[in-house]
Amino acid sequence: MAVQKFEDLIVWQKAQELAVLIYKEFERCTDFGFRDQIRRASVSVSNNIAEGFERSSNADFSKFLFYALGSNSEVRSMIYLSVKLNLLAKGRADEIIEITNEVSKLLYGLIKSMKTNS
Repeated sequence: MAVQKFEDLIVWQKAQELAVLIYKEFERCTDFGFRDQIRRASVSVSNNIAEGFERSSNADFSKFLFYALGSNSEVRSMIYLSVKLNLLAKGRADEIIEITNEVSKLLYGLIKSMKTNS
């Protein structure tokens, strides 16, 4: 069964879960610049997947999936930084990093499947 809308994509669903997690995890963070940046990056992952899905070609969609990968990597990088800045405990950071790794794997898998099906 072909995917009819971006909401059906597992990777989009996971990316939404990641954004909600980041919003909740950093809601009390008083470093407003850090908090806003990690939140924007986390939201950008699912938004790029959605925007790319609505484009007219697989090439465009693939480009937006790479943007999503970049935003996902930005979140992961900021999670590492959050530990160094004592904004997040290492154990919790490791859990979130694992989620970002899962999102990356799903994105790479989707990109690969699009290349195979073109």
